[in-house]
Amino acid sequence: MVTVPITLLTKTLTNTNSIESMFSIVRDFTKNVKNWESGSMKKRWIAAGMIVAQRNFIRIKGYAHMSQLSAALAQHVLSLALEIDNQRTGMIA
Repeated sequence: MVTVPITLLTKTLTNTNSIESMFSIVRDFTKNVKNWESGSMKKRWIAAGMIVAQRNFIRIKGYAHMSQLSAALAQHVLSLALEIDNQRTGMIA
């Protein structure tokens, strides 16, 4: 299990406020579209809404701790891979 100290980065990444905010802006941007001609037209309208939402994006709070999070995740993935490898080796023997 990865243990990361409670930091601003942890608080930022454990909630969905930024994603929900973007969805809300895209919803408002596309609410008056009456004719969704095709799938590609839907994608274009949504992409345009996301560009509008991008103006409201801010730097992730605690971004300075990203390298620590990345290292902890890499260590965790490596330990899981070793555990799986050990289980497979035990099954073969």
